[in-house]
Amino acid sequence: MRYIILDTETTGLLARGGDRLLEFAGLEMIDRKLTGRNLHLRIHPQRDIPEEASRIHGITLDDLEGAPVFAAVASEIADFIRDATLIIHNAPFDMGFLDMEFQAAGLPTATSLVAEVIDTLKLAKLQFPGKRNNLDALCDRLGVNRSNRVYHGALIDCELLGEVYFAMTRGQENLLMALDSGTAQDSDPLTLRLGSDPRQPRVVRYAQAEELAAHTAYLDDLDKQIKGTCVWRTVPSTGEDGV
Repeated sequence: MRYIILDTETTGLLARGGDRLLEFAGLEMIDRKLTGRNLHLRIHPQRDIPEEASRIHGITLDDLEGAPVFAAVASEIADFIRDATLIIHNAPFDMGFLDMEFQAAGLPTATSLVAEVIDTLKLAKLQFPGKRNNLDALCDRLGVNRSNRVYHGALIDCELLGEVYFAMTRGQENLLMALDSGTAQDSDPLTLRLGSDPRQPRVVRYAQAEELAAHTAYLDDLDKQIKGTCVWRTVPSTGEDGV
């Protein structure tokens, strides 16, 4: 599955209130491995950049002299994100700006181009309810080195978000990845079989008491690793087998 870890920087907070996008960054990831294929663009916003915004991301209008306007790079961004699953921290913000800019350029919205959007802020709130869950706080909580983050630059934020996402989901995809690589045996009646959509597993038969106990112990270990509640504990049970 193809993912894009994505971040943007803007002139302000209001995508529909006159603010514009001025930096885009995306890192490609396939099967939880960064491929080295990235897209990083600085974009002239065709308006001023308020001082309070520059204090956050460190970008001034002088820095963008000669940079392309969004319409000139819209197709390049569209091709990069098309059919991918996006991983974004506070996704409604970035997607709101991307959708606005794509529409202004006469193109379909970014939302309509991608397969799915994963909001790591929502994921963090599930794992760490009642705690600060901005990117800095998550880096500190999960042991991600953010010493090079002087400003909120789109590229460095993508790099940090990638490490945060890996840390928050550590171990939770190992079962699916092992099955996909052929580790599981079809002849085993306890095998968790995957259909064409790996996000919708089905269990061949109900789990036994010892298996449920082992599963609980595994989740307890995950909770200790992330110092919170792992995602699997947030999925409601839909049947007698706990799936």
